[in-house]
Amino acid sequence: MAETQNKTYEFKAEVKELLNILVHSLYTNREIFLRELISNASDALDKLRFQSTKGVELADKNLPHEIKISMDAENKILTVSDTGIGMTDEEIIKNIGTIAKSGSAEFIKQVTENQESASNIIGKFGVGFYSVFMVADKVVITSKSYKADASPVKWTSDGLGSYTLETPEGEVKRGTSIEIHLKEDAKEFTEKFRLENVIKTHSNFIQFPIYVEDEKVNNISALWREPKSKIKKEEYTEFYKFLSYDTEEPLHTIHVSVDAPIQFTSLMFIPGKNSDFFGSQREDYGLDLYVRRVLIQHKNKDLLPEYLSFVKGVVESEDLPLNISRETLQENAIFNKISNSVTSQVLNHLKKIAEDETETYKKFWIEHGKIFKIGYGDFTNREKFMELLRFNSSEMKDAEEITSLEDYTKRMKSEQKDIYYVFGSSRDAVMLDPHMEIFRKKGIEVLFFYDPADEFVISSLGTYKEFNFKSVEQADLKKLEEFENVSKDQEKKEALDEADEKTFGDLLSKIKEILGDKVTDVKVSQRLDKSPACLVNPDDSMSSSMQKIMQIMNKDASVPKKSMEINKDHKLVRNLLKVFKADNNDNYITEVVEQLYDTSLLLEGYLNDPHKLVSRINAMMEESSDWYTEVKKI
Repeated sequence: MAETQNKTYEFKAEVKELLNILVHSLYTNREIFLRELISNASDALDKLRFQSTKGVELADKNLPHEIKISMDAENKILTVSDTGIGMTDEEIIKNIGTIAKSGSAEFIKQVTENQESASNIIGKFGVGFYSVFMVADKVVITSKSYKADASPVKWTSDGLGSYTLETPEGEVKRGTSIEIHLKEDAKEFTEKFRLENVIKTHSNFIQFPIYVEDEKVNNISALWREPKSKIKKEEYTEFYKFLSYDTEEPLHTIHVSVDAPIQFTSLMFIPGKNSDFFGSQREDYGLDLYVRRVLIQHKNKDLLPEYLSFVKGVVESEDLPLNISRETLQENAIFNKISNSVTSQVLNHLKKIAEDETETYKKFWIEHGKIFKIGYGDFTNREKFMELLRFNSSEMKDAEEITSLEDYTKRMKSEQKDIYYVFGSSRDAVMLDPHMEIFRKKGIEVLFFYDPADEFVISSLGTYKEFNFKSVEQADLKKLEEFENVSKDQEKKEALDEADEKTFGDLLSKIKEILGDKVTDVKVSQRLDKSPACLVNPDDSMSSSMQKIMQIMNKDASVPKKSMEINKDHKLVRNLLKVFKADNNDNYITEVVEQLYDTSLLLEGYLNDPHKLVSRINAMMEESSDWYTEVKKI
């Protein structure tokens, strides 16, 4: 293979911007550069070991798999080297000269918005190597690929915009050596104690030996292989922080060893907080899969379903073939059994938390409930999934309390066959929903959905045990009327006489005439108690909230036609009847009817233009103020 010519290359634009931020903006916790270089070295050794399982002829095959760190305090040089897979000149341009699929733009955005969190997210975006320029004036990489016929390559850069490639002098063994010429204010990283402290803090669980001046620093074995009885909580926490880059301890730890019918060990963690604030890490999940201590795949997405993607951890199997390819994992029967078992482990553990530690489970739901809810499609674990769902409800004291479906059914009325729900932007909003009035009057509990996905999830599930899920809008009013009123002191309305009943029918016709084709019908309401009117979907149609979701998906901004229900006993409606009896063409009737319609649209979330409503309210308040001053003799 031809030697690399001495040539200078320009960094890509995104690399320049990234380097500028790392060099000039980030000064806190600079020690993480060493964590990133060691992590990269470990990955290189993992890749080499994987290649060896495939029977590939390796260069320098007798070299031990290790990471070495040496210091030259006088010249302020720190060197991090590994005997891993190495790089060719083409690979070094691809891996170091550019940022491929690393999410650099999102990383830059997040760092710009919150520099304090930079050290915790650098490793998540594939930009870890560049953190070396926080402490370096110059970096020299010497690398030789594992391929037997590969030539070594030397990469040099000061991080200011360009780098050079050339062929190094002398003999170069397989692997990569990174020579860091430290800045004046970073010479602390030539101190042995300082380096050992950084390694023990961030890289203690790296499976390959790490030597500082020929002394092994990481002496802790793979934690998941240790008996649970011998592991302290602090060790679990330390491993979790190493694995996840989280600065806080996990909410819970799941450590399971299975011997039959398949043999595997899993060590998983439920984070205390959801770290995916911007949604940029939706695809950045999975468990590390090991086979007999060999890392087969980092962040395997098939070990757990997406709705459990918040779980961090590792799974190691003794039964999978060591040389299994990533492409054939999904087709492997043993792997599928492991995946099903690991999923059950997590769900069973969550169930135990829900039963024994209700406040802890509440914290879990607040942080991870949103992603967990997409598990409605897991038909294998449908019952377990449903038992873990939580919602606020009308029986809760405030918006912070949550209930399970099981507890809801325990509080149901004896003849109740449906689980009712209502969607709204907040607890205050759903409490003011006119459709809730008959449920309050009858003392029937209603689940409150604040997330648009909630109704989609419940609609997809269809039933819980023998009970159907039903929106308050779709409730069978005849069934609801069979339940007794919970309040015995409700104000009794004087019934209309026969003549007023006939006139009221004419009033309904007048309202329909005023609204025209805005509504499909106008009729007396059996559901309203406090509100004068509301809009109702036709029978057997989807709820308003589901209708809005479908409209958003179809980019439809039209107002759906509904029927209007009028509360015959409401004081406003009774006064409207008096005005109608006196003059059925009085403009006041038109003003009130249009106001009731617009108000109902507003509550439903369909009022696109509020100007007429506001103008009408102002005019009515102006007229009523004259009446009020006259009555009060002001």
